[in-house]
Formats: sequence, structure tokens, C-alpha cells
Amino acid sequence: MNPKQTLKNMVNTMKMAKKPDKDEYQQHLRLVLLGIGGVGLIGFTIQFVFSVITFGR
Repeated sequence: MNPKQTLKNMVNTMKMAKKPDKDEYQQHLRLVLLGIGGVGLIGFTIQFVFSVITFGR
């Protein structure tokens, strides 16, 4: 791919992009925070289970 075409594609993408409104932003933020919390909960659960297993030995 040549640099001229790449630059043209970038400009077209920026022209089509729009700033999200408040509701859309809050929905994305909620989903991201829920995902981070879910991964943290899974990690905590795994760590807790293995600490209980090793404590019994």
C-alpha cells in the first residue's frame, strides 16, 4: 500500500468519524467498567480458591 493511499484513507476515516453523544459515551464507559470488574472478579476468585487449597496443606 502506498503512503498516499494510506493518508487518503486516514482522512476519509476522520471525515466519517463523529464524536459520541453523552448517552453513547456513558454506555461505552459502563461496558468497559463492567468488563474490567468482571476480569478482576475472575482473577480474585481464582486467587482465593488457590489460597484456600494451599492453606489446607
